[in-house]
Amino acid sequence: MKILVINGPNINFLGIREKHIYGSDNYDTLLNTIYDYAKYRNVSVECFQSNCEGEIIDKIQDAYLKGVDGIIINPGAYTHYSIAIRDALASVDVPKIEVHISNVHAREEFRHVSLTAPVCTAQISGLGIYGYKCALDALINILRSKL
Repeated sequence: MKILVINGPNINFLGIREKHIYGSDNYDTLLNTIYDYAKYRNVSVECFQSNCEGEIIDKIQDAYLKGVDGIIINPGAYTHYSIAIRDALASVDVPKIEVHISNVHAREEFRHVSLTAPVCTAQISGLGIYGYKCALDALINILRSKL
């Protein structure tokens, strides 16, 4: 089982930016959490981060062509305005889980609208980096139920 985790803009600045919102764990801690949990769950995971919309779209398309089984995506700010990332996600027929470290629904009103969530299987929000473990569990359960 191959799962791709995509992190969008500014996720690489975890532990640096707005600690009162995103916590003090840094990006390396997030990556280690994901890789360790994937190993524990016996799945293959690749993590990718970009601050560039086009690179994220290219990664989604490339992953699909290479046979990825599922995608976890934290589009960051692109969640709220990237029709292009939304369309890329809609074009790939694999389960997709949108993750947000903070509870976007308890924040500024513009963060309440996700253009990407409607083309994803589910959305996890507000659980910190633990949300990525929840997303991995969800994808594994979805994918195993298809077998």
